[in-house]
Amino acid sequence: MAGKVFFSVTMSLDGFMAPDAVPVADVFSPEGQNDPRVRQWMAKWSQLQAWLFPQRFFRENSKLGEGGEEGLDNDVARATYERTGVSIMGKRMFDAGELAWPEDAPFHTPVFVVTHTERDPWERPGGTTFHFVNDGISSALDRAREVAGDRDIRIAGGAETIQQYLDGGLVDEFSITLAPVLFGTGIRLFERVDPARLALEQTRTDASSRVTHLRYTVKQR
Repeated sequence: MAGKVFFSVTMSLDGFMAPDAVPVADVFSPEGQNDPRVRQWMAKWSQLQAWLFPQRFFRENSKLGEGGEEGLDNDVARATYERTGVSIMGKRMFDAGELAWPEDAPFHTPVFVVTHTERDPWERPGGTTFHFVNDGISSALDRAREVAGDRDIRIAGGAETIQQYLDGGLVDEFSITLAPVLFGTGIRLFERVDPARLALEQTRTDASSRVTHLRYTVKQR
């Protein structure tokens, strides 16, 4: 049985899943660390993801050491990982991750990167192999389904890639972790999605002391 197509993101209370974009190379370069734009980006991103960093599963999966918090937030992070048989992402997310992820990238599954850049598959230790797809989101999803088996396919990001899959009617469900932060400006999760084409049903709500986890199913109108 084919799995579901889903995405799972953290979002600010005012609807942003990331701060205003800055050049990826600046974020991870020594020179960029002194750029006020980069420092503000890092501060906002850290506030948004603060619920995740202390979780035991995140720390162990990211090779940050043993130990960490357990409970609802940890269970959500682990369940998201365990249901995912394949991930799909856009080029910008990959470019950032290539600079930031450890050698043992934290997916441990095939990952399909939607891009216009031609590149041979990139295999990492621990079971992650990045495949580069040059003919669109539908082709990436078809290839993901071939290897996902009965596990689910996660649209990992970024926002534009998620929006394309939503608008294409290709997402079955999604979850949002709502963080108690305000950005004011940034990259909105639903910026380019046509609301007339989608109908949502809330299927679950769970709150911890840090964040609120929301789950929805998606239907085409």
